[in-house]
Amino acid sequence: MIVIQNKTARSVLRVLIPLLLMPCAVMLGIFVFDEKAHAFVSVLVAMLSVILFLCGFDRKKTGTRRLILISVMIALSVVGRFFPLFKPVTAFAVIAGMYFGAEAGFLTGSFSALISNFYFGQGPWTPFQMFAWGILGFAAGAMEKPLKKSRMMLYAYAFFSGILYSLVMDIWTVLWELGGFSVEVYLAKMLTALPHTLLYAVSNVIFLFLFARPFGEKLERVKLKYGV
Repeated sequence: MIVIQNKTARSVLRVLIPLLLMPCAVMLGIFVFDEKAHAFVSVLVAMLSVILFLCGFDRKKTGTRRLILISVMIALSVVGRFFPLFKPVTAFAVIAGMYFGAEAGFLTGSFSALISNFYFGQGPWTPFQMFAWGILGFAAGAMEKPLKKSRMMLYAYAFFSGILYSLVMDIWTVLWELGGFSVEVYLAKMLTALPHTLLYAVSNVIFLFLFARPFGEKLERVKLKYGV
């Protein structure tokens, strides 16, 4: 396992990758590469997700056990996408971020989109999904303490996550259809997708209501037992 040793470099990359490098990579698929090159952009986002994860790997001093547990979270998230209507990807990314750190939350959300789309269909939308679900998991990790302390704040974040995910994907829709951004078209897309957005936001609350506590208790026991 390659580990980034320099603490300053890790700290800088933990900010640059999710907030600058990742959005720039996603935009490459819209403004630089054509539709057939979406696979390259997806791989680039996946590589940045792994690098981001490695930035926190040594800091956490967890070894391969943490990686195995995160792989299980990704697998559960991928299987969850087969549920009709309700998709628990955001919930699993949030849980991973809360209990394994922001980098793990991003990796869970990002790879859940990439792997599941081998069945649902890869396309220029995949990097946007990877970034959207990844950044929600990353933010959950950054807000780990208040989300664990307050159930109401966790549910509020779950609801907001559903809205934010839809807002990001609406940006992709507008950019892909027009080749540029239009506020009027974006607002129209938002209004059109509002019922689906609200349904997804509510589903996030339901999944975290059902899974956050039992998963959290088990993960805490595993972390304590194996030093993860």
